[in-house]
Amino acid sequence: MSTPTLRAWLHDGPFTLSMSSGFFGFYVHAGALTALADAGLAPRAVTGSSAGALVTGLYAGGVSLDAMRERLATLRREDFWDPAPGAGLLRGGRFRAMLDALLPVTDIEHAKVAYAPSVFDLGSRQTTVLRRGSIAGAIHASCALPVLFHPVRLGGRLYSDGGIADRPGLAGVEAGERVLYHHLASRSPWRRAGSPSLKVPRRSGLAAVSIGALPRVNPFALDRGMVAFAMAEKAMRRALDESVGDGVVCVEAAG
Repeated sequence: MSTPTLRAWLHDGPFTLSMSSGFFGFYVHAGALTALADAGLAPRAVTGSSAGALVTGLYAGGVSLDAMRERLATLRREDFWDPAPGAGLLRGGRFRAMLDALLPVTDIEHAKVAYAPSVFDLGSRQTTVLRRGSIAGAIHASCALPVLFHPVRLGGRLYSDGGIADRPGLAGVEAGERVLYHHLASRSPWRRAGSPSLKVPRRSGLAAVSIGALPRVNPFALDRGMVAFAMAEKAMRRALDESVGDGVVCVEAAG
């Protein structure tokens, strides 16, 4: 019996969208999400870490994909670059203010779709999934990459980047859910080559998409961002018509 395409698999029932961490990979995530939306594929719930928590959080908080694209297209380093003494280069105040200005919905409890981002609790040294409180605060905390950003205090606890111990951003997925996992294939600069966290996870009910050959984006190369967005959008459109096979769809981006 032939295996279904990813498109058919997603149309077969409700699914959760999970997006991985991956430095400035939020352009890629946003492009992939745009392709899904254009295909009429809307997740029942969303989870993610770091860059993945950013895009899924904006989506859950009611930011339209047009508004998301416009903000990414106009993003400049000075919009979030606020160096200050502390446990990281950037204080994060400008980043948080940008999130607050973007989000129509402020609380996780009132999100347009269920949102369960991963953060790293510096006190307990383990991943925590946030299911209530400020969406902007949760995104800020999950994106607080060590060395780059100061840790973020929420509810009396200090949090850092969700990708530290949950790179896939799957900790918030409920048991038995069907999951579309978008994997950022590029290696974060602070992870060693061959790290298990860089591999696409395998689990029952999970279909993964990994897009290769995308330009690397960083704070000093934001001009590559919308190129990566467009390439990821095109690649995800192609991926939807690929067979899910063993659960992983790998496609190469094309300019």
